[in-house]
Amino acid sequence: MKPWLFLLAVTLTLTVRASDAELSRLKTFGTIGKQVTPLSLDREAELFHYEGQGCLTHMWFGGGWPQCEFTRVRIYVDGETNAGINMELYMGHGIGFGDQFAPWGTSKIGKMGTGTSVYDTYRIPFGKSVRVTAQLAPGAPPHPQFWWIIRGTEGLPVELGGVRLPKQARLKLHRLEQYQAKPFEEFSLCEVPGNGALYQVTMAARGLRTVVDEKQRWQDLSFMEGCMRAYIGGAQAPLMLSSGLEDYFLGTYYFNRGRYASEVAGLTHFDMAKNEFSAYRFHDQDPVFFHHGLRLTARCGEVLDGKPMYNCPPTVYTTYVWLYQW
Repeated sequence: MKPWLFLLAVTLTLTVRASDAELSRLKTFGTIGKQVTPLSLDREAELFHYEGQGCLTHMWFGGGWPQCEFTRVRIYVDGETNAGINMELYMGHGIGFGDQFAPWGTSKIGKMGTGTSVYDTYRIPFGKSVRVTAQLAPGAPPHPQFWWIIRGTEGLPVELGGVRLPKQARLKLHRLEQYQAKPFEEFSLCEVPGNGALYQVTMAARGLRTVVDEKQRWQDLSFMEGCMRAYIGGAQAPLMLSSGLEDYFLGTYYFNRGRYASEVAGLTHFDMAKNEFSAYRFHDQDPVFFHHGLRLTARCGEVLDGKPMYNCPPTVYTTYVWLYQW
């Protein structure tokens, strides 16, 4: 055998053996809850607890009761005291304003029925343990019937944009809730040190003015002129992520064609009469990596060539930013 053929054969053999070894470490685990009543207002109910190393890969929640969309779900990784993922049920699945529209879905999130009925396939890595809890929102009736599915796999790595993330990578949720921005104000959705990658952004926004003149009605939505910006590694100049707010979420002309859902982005709520929208945007195939820190910002309206664009109103924003950090 020629030397180069021998080396190729050895390389292929080692690759196969390494893959077999990796496969042997994979172990799928999970749990369900079926028509049970663990939820209350005054404490967290533990839905799942697992010791090991791997990733959560799927969660689904079912049931219907007043305020179910605001149920608080917390995910504690590796013994955290404060949950690194602490979310309202709907906002955590890309839906603002408690919008009940269904069915819609993608491979990563969706809402397929009435009530809670939301799912996700987020890869949530952990090194020692993972714990999932839920707690009722204020105004919900005590101990409603609840269903859930939680599943994951030991030894499963996380990849983003074709890149395998470090073993120490952890998915963190950074929330900005009910922030009232002034016209043309640039504000931070999150600011973190270290290294990582942007995974997902969900935004719910509501403009706080209604113009009486219907010919000027579109200006009530002109807060959507604001661009998304990422300041990486302490840079003074941003990486521009969009040329406007609705086009960050892949919409156009202030979402004039209405609701949509895709693998990259979707519009989950839109009420023109109330100047409201909610939308999600994934970066798993469009990764935004950062080193030595990230500050992610949005702007309430926009200034172009030194001039304010149109007559945008003050606007209230709630945003969820999901980052893999290491």
